[in-house]
Amino acid sequence: MKKKNMYITSLLLSANLFLSIACSVDSGLNIQPEVKPENPTPSPVPQANKVKTFTTTSDGFIQLAQKEISLKAGESLAPSTILIDDTKVGQEIDGFGFAITYSTCYNLLHMSAADRADFLKRTYSETEGYGVSYARISIGCNDFSSTEYTLCDEKGLEHFRLYKDETDYVIPILKEILAINPKLKIVAAPWTCPKWMKVKDLKTKTPFDSWTDGHVNPDHYTDYANYFVKFVQTMKAEGINIYAVSPQNEPLNRANCASTYMPWQEQAE
Repeated sequence: MKKKNMYITSLLLSANLFLSIACSVDSGLNIQPEVKPENPTPSPVPQANKVKTFTTTSDGFIQLAQKEISLKAGESLAPSTILIDDTKVGQEIDGFGFAITYSTCYNLLHMSAADRADFLKRTYSETEGYGVSYARISIGCNDFSSTEYTLCDEKGLEHFRLYKDETDYVIPILKEILAINPKLKIVAAPWTCPKWMKVKDLKTKTPFDSWTDGHVNPDHYTDYANYFVKFVQTMKAEGINIYAVSPQNEPLNRANCASTYMPWQEQAE
């Protein structure tokens, strides 16, 4: 019995010693110098004979660092050459943007108001930042929501309502962004239709009570169209204009956390 106690005591001492040593090792997180952007207010217009570059490293140590390099004439040693003919104009790119999800807004709202304002200004301002011009939001839940839901989980469009993900997180952040860039274009898409609109297949129209997979019942196409309309109108009442909608996020992905299978034939309908 005495030997057993001594053995346990030895183990405890060893464990304490290990913890003491482990805790004394600096992880490096506290000694890394804070990286300030080289140009926090980038100008989109390069100087004469200069090319503007933006660099981000995979470890995040450098993030969108702005520099300029001289434009040089002469032969290129690169194996491939891209020739730009500015006399020919093709399809224009309207803009670039990011998804605004519950998790995005949750993290933004945990920043201080000053830090968040600075970050959003650097991202969306056309005069003091990168001028990001698009945002994408979900109609109902998405991969980064707090839970699975639609905006009308109870059968009947009279039960349509926004969820707390929208009211408490996404809408407040969108309003802050729009105050910085009123020209922001917002695109919306559903990850899933309400489950009461779903069927297992279009032939038998067997009800399909699942957040993933399934088809929109053709008998509910009008209801689903009005579901979109109610979303656009409800967001407008919140002061947020929806620029465009698409019928389905990742329409061929049956296994997403919330999904509806919608091949092109059903999208066309």
